[in-house]
Amino acid sequence: MTNNDIFRRIRYTFDLKDTFIVKIFALADIEVTQTQVIDWLRKDEDESLVKMKDVDLAAFLNGFISHKRGKREGEQPAPEKNLNNNMVFQKLRIALNLKADDIQEIFELAGFNLSAHELSAFFRKPSHKNYRECKDQVLRNFLMGLQCQLRPEQADKRA
Repeated sequence: MTNNDIFRRIRYTFDLKDTFIVKIFALADIEVTQTQVIDWLRKDEDESLVKMKDVDLAAFLNGFISHKRGKREGEQPAPEKNLNNNMVFQKLRIALNLKADDIQEIFELAGFNLSAHELSAFFRKPSHKNYRECKDQVLRNFLMGLQCQLRPEQADKRA
């Protein structure tokens, strides 16, 4: 999955307006314009699409955590320069304050089953022997399950 695709899916799932997304970036002490947001949200076929960098998506997710959980006192965490699916998944888990059972329920809504052991492997440090890379399919199903949970009327139309 591309950063733009992840960004679009989060925006759609949580029904975030472009102006509000600018405010979410501001919560991470990052300044972006509404034009930048619009360019990141364009369809993949659109020649005006601007590829979202890892650092931009990380900044958005940090701001999303602040939006959902409250802004930290003091200096905000610096956005990571390199981002992978495990980090995106971890940031969404933190923002939404999800426990393993909650995540498994979200996966079930997408018709995707994952054991508690498989799930915990995604949140381990890369140096841990049981660490597992989060593939695009897993992240895609998690985002789809979130969409089914938060926008069930849209999920019904697709079925």
